[in-house]
Amino acid sequence: MVHEADVLIAGGGPVGLTLAMDLVQRGVRVVLVEQREAGEPPSVKCNHVAARSMELFRRLGLASELRAAGLPDDFPHDIAFRTTFTGRELTRIVLPSPAGRRRGEPGADTDWPTPEPPHRINQIYLEPILFNAARQLDGLTILNRVALETVTQTDDGVSATARDLTSGAELRLAGAYLVGCDGGRSTVRHQISARLVGDAVVQRVQSSYIRAPRLLALQGGTPAWGNISLNPRRSGTVYAIDGRETWLLHNYLRDNEPDFDSVDRDWAIREILGVGPDFTYEVISREDWYGRRLVADRFRDRRVFICGDAAHLWVPYAGYGMNAGLADAENLAWLLAARVAGWGAPAILDAYERERLPITEQVSHFAMNHAHAMAKQRRAVPQEIEDDAPAGEAARAELGRATWELNVQQYAAAGLNFGYYYDDSPLIEPDGEAHPPYTMGSFAPSTVPGCRTPHVWLADGRSLYDAHGDDYALLRLDPTLDVAPLLTAAASRGLPLKLIDITSVEAGPAYRTSLLISRPDRHVAWRGDALPGDVEALVGRLRGDLTPLPPLPTGEGVS
Repeated sequence: MVHEADVLIAGGGPVGLTLAMDLVQRGVRVVLVEQREAGEPPSVKCNHVAARSMELFRRLGLASELRAAGLPDDFPHDIAFRTTFTGRELTRIVLPSPAGRRRGEPGADTDWPTPEPPHRINQIYLEPILFNAARQLDGLTILNRVALETVTQTDDGVSATARDLTSGAELRLAGAYLVGCDGGRSTVRHQISARLVGDAVVQRVQSSYIRAPRLLALQGGTPAWGNISLNPRRSGTVYAIDGRETWLLHNYLRDNEPDFDSVDRDWAIREILGVGPDFTYEVISREDWYGRRLVADRFRDRRVFICGDAAHLWVPYAGYGMNAGLADAENLAWLLAARVAGWGAPAILDAYERERLPITEQVSHFAMNHAHAMAKQRRAVPQEIEDDAPAGEAARAELGRATWELNVQQYAAAGLNFGYYYDDSPLIEPDGEAHPPYTMGSFAPSTVPGCRTPHVWLADGRSLYDAHGDDYALLRLDPTLDVAPLLTAAASRGLPLKLIDITSVEAGPAYRTSLLISRPDRHVAWRGDALPGDVEALVGRLRGDLTPLPPLPTGEGVS
């Protein structure tokens, strides 16, 4: 038996499941293979779903369910910096709980222009929601306990062999395209001979997933999702997992510590928590790992693509490990769907690598540089930081100020969420204006082609993105402009283009032209105060086909 689909996906983690759901929502048939059992929990990692990712899950109909999962509804998403988990607080980055956001409580990210603010939820709660939603979809077949082994491609499609890990039987798969979302040890990456390039070791971390029912009560005061301990003996990070008794603790090895076994795990845990030998806790699981900065030298070989950790690995600062993979998935999904539907030209798929590879390279450097800055700060914690004397008070005040300034940009990373742009895309029509600077912490809303389409709320209370839908959208700020020629040209080539009229009051100052075309992934493709003289050429660019097309028959209208 051959399992056939339009798109084959290897890997059923958050990136693979999200890609599959996005494709199916766009009418694409998918077969996904995953080595784990159906419903087998993932490891405890990926604690943060970024705003852009939550916007994607909103479009897939999952945002509300995700926001209700994980931490208790009223558990603060703050990041508290302390001498130890139970010690003195140095400073705090305030990020409201879901209930706090509904009440309008202020925070470092509460003024963001998005219908979906970020959400703190561990992958052990996130992934089951994605899996349960995915397995109910018609058009998606999930094969669990199956490992991809080989990939072969021709001009017409892709075939693959896989192994049933329970029976040992060989399975055959066939599709038009294949995407590897199969993690850092990606089989698909090796099959297309892509290489990871960069820095093999940025940091070394002992991670411990613990159960400690008494810990929260020992801290006192307002709890926080993230707790960073800074003291001369041991610095580390403690994340709340269930908001009650389970915690993920990261102990960062120092340069003079030769290996993981050189640091006593129990001693380090107690120093980070600030508890004595009589305190009891249970280690649920443990992992020693290397933080890296590695990006594949290519994301595609003809009909085969890689996404997520298969394409890039870096230290998870600013919460942009999994979230970068989700951005890959959203970008690739609409491009593949365009080809499968027939309205996208073959070259539309060139956009994936040309857009995503440069961005992931930039983000990898943001993450690595921040990891180095935090390591430097950990090394420089003053000896008197826990003293009751005035020198201790002064040291705590200075370190609190410095840690807030350093870390607000990663825990409220507006730039990473909204500031990245595509400046070398075959699908975007540049107009000569420079893009705003791309940084981790801040951004300027912009309609320069390639930037994120600025979000606004419409007069009827809807999000612009909800009105936008899954396809291209033509935003018109001047209802007197005749856009029929463009709509006609798009319809004749099968390109889905939805007209949305918005007022200048709704649009706000970021929208400085009367017309704008927003892509399915909410990036600006084109803008202007009037239609271009050659609407066929513009439609060709949106389709990924820059070859001149014959003119439309006279009088042809929009069907």
